[in-house]
Amino acid sequence: QNAEAETLEDIVSYRASELRKYQSRGYARRYQALVDKVKTVEQKLGAVELELTKNVARNYHKLLAYKDEYEVARLYTDGEFAESLKQQFDGDYKLTFHLAPPLISKHDPETGHLIKREFGPWMLPAFRVLAKLKFLRGTSLDVFGRSEERKLERSLIGDYEQQVEQLLSVLSEQNASPETLATAVEIAGLPHFMRGFGHVKEANIATAQRRGVALMKQLKGERADRDQVQVVNIQEPELLEK
Repeated sequence: QNAEAETLEDIVSYRASELRKYQSRGYARRYQALVDKVKTVEQKLGAVELELTKNVARNYHKLLAYKDEYEVARLYTDGEFAESLKQQFDGDYKLTFHLAPPLISKHDPETGHLIKREFGPWMLPAFRVLAKLKFLRGTSLDVFGRSEERKLERSLIGDYEQQVEQLLSVLSEQNASPETLATAVEIAGLPHFMRGFGHVKEANIATAQRRGVALMKQLKGERADRDQVQVVNIQEPELLEK
């Protein structure tokens, strides 16, 4: 389906359902609460298409559903992976997994990338156990959550929630013009560009954050720093990898 043709209800209901699978009903309610708050403010501003709410609905979900070890385990064991294998292969076959768990993987000295290792078919039973431990995600018992990458991903969620609250505050205080709303929509959509893994993702995050600072100043009618104003294009991960 064309993303532009999706209704707000389609966007939210699908992602709320996915977040329940990803973590819990409470996690999905957290998502729904912020989206509803944005929708209320945007409707008061007279917006019809609710593009800001749609962008928050898509991008807030993206940050909430970061792909950690528990999620990888769930995706391998929820039945869809096994079904796809049945459709592609006949007879006996052996599974091997090429993974780079942050806690135990070494870094390539030249690129800084995590080096993938080969794991045998015993990983599937391990994944089934790990998938059931998703309730540990983000708690003091989450050993995977102690890596710098996981800490960064969790911090992005809180940062985005604060940024959206700030957006709503500024929009509520102003007589929001179409241009102002367009700026708010762009800010809300910046997580879309935080893609990739490792150093690629880190570079994208830094670029998006600089752009966000510049746009927020623009939204408030302040003058952005010159180096921030010049950050006008967010690079795709594949471009950064070249």
